[in-house]
Amino acid sequence: MCIMESLVGKHIVLGITGSIAAYKSAYLVRALIKKGADVQVVMTPSAKEFIAPLTLSTLTQKPVVSEFFDRRDGSWHSHVALGQWADLMLIAPASASTIAKMANGIADNMLLTTYLSMKAPTFVAPAMDLDMYRHEATTDNLNTLKSRGITIIEPGNGFLASGLEGKGRMEEPEAIVKHIEAFFSKSQQLGNKKVLITAGPTYEAIDTVRFIGNHSSGKMGIALAEAFRDAGAEVTLVLGPSALPDPECVHCIRVTTALEMLAASERPFKECDIAIFSAAVADFRPKKAFQGKIKREMQQDPLIIELEPNPDIAATLSAQKRSDQLTGGFALETEVNVLEAQRKLKSKQLDFIVLNSLSEAGSGFGVDTNRIRIIDKEEKDPIVYPLTDKKEVARQIVDFVVGKQAHAY
Repeated sequence: MCIMESLVGKHIVLGITGSIAAYKSAYLVRALIKKGADVQVVMTPSAKEFIAPLTLSTLTQKPVVSEFFDRRDGSWHSHVALGQWADLMLIAPASASTIAKMANGIADNMLLTTYLSMKAPTFVAPAMDLDMYRHEATTDNLNTLKSRGITIIEPGNGFLASGLEGKGRMEEPEAIVKHIEAFFSKSQQLGNKKVLITAGPTYEAIDTVRFIGNHSSGKMGIALAEAFRDAGAEVTLVLGPSALPDPECVHCIRVTTALEMLAASERPFKECDIAIFSAAVADFRPKKAFQGKIKREMQQDPLIIELEPNPDIAATLSAQKRSDQLTGGFALETEVNVLEAQRKLKSKQLDFIVLNSLSEAGSGFGVDTNRIRIIDKEEKDPIVYPLTDKKEVARQIVDFVVGKQAHAY
């Protein structure tokens, strides 16, 4: 992947916590500014015990924010404004205490309230001794942050080979900057693309009260919409009934039935470059929905509901696709059935299909994790991925699509 040479014009909020590694923050600020970034430092009160705010304000040419109110004139520091200003928040070093508070939504200082108000992606560089890092509580807290889409920068997975052992120490400033550069480079990978995603279940009315549906929550499709958005694409999400909120900076169209989902998808499909059909669409609907509520005591005989097939949205739209469009679908099976997924790939005229199975622990409806296999029509064997949270699965799919797009040109 091509790494950007600069961060010109990027607004970065740098959070510094009470860690011995705080001295590295001065080097980090200087490296970010050298790349062209505009840096605003936010410190916890304990961080000031390790590095003087004057040093950082001199480097950034901005007053360091630490308290809610300025002690000199009583003016208020707006964490909300910082959250809207930033293109990225980086917390480095991040102590075990701050990581725990982030994972549990505790906002007892300016840095944490800024994090909770942050609209931009957040990166965390942990810094603590090895025993604290290995503790089960810290592991759980880091996994919680990862599940929320926060990037954890640790030694050993960076761009520079430092030769130092010991998880828990803060990654070197120059390696952190390379992570940030890579992120902004990746955020433009699909900058000129339009993406359509269908997600969630559909509900097909039996009467005014009851419906035929399934257990889909829409989590996977929403994660996909956010991942494609983060890669720079213009995303339209056609979302069936879901209790989850609309993802930010995504055009979300709410629907209920399969017919509504098809109708809402037709125009965006004609205009899109990439379409991912991840919705769990009901295969059948009642031929006639009863008006009002069917009363149990009024049914003398077994209640018979005649069903008729719903349109296959993926197959219907893929049959109309242009030669320059890329289409993908999902195959949820009760077993790991590659042959069935390959059959669907061919019958629906898709370019690829994502197979996941209810038989694998941690996969399927309602959960925060998934394990997928991507089957490409141009390849014989599926690509197998490990079990991970759905946000990471979404990024895996985006990376696959980016690779397909690059190969196409």
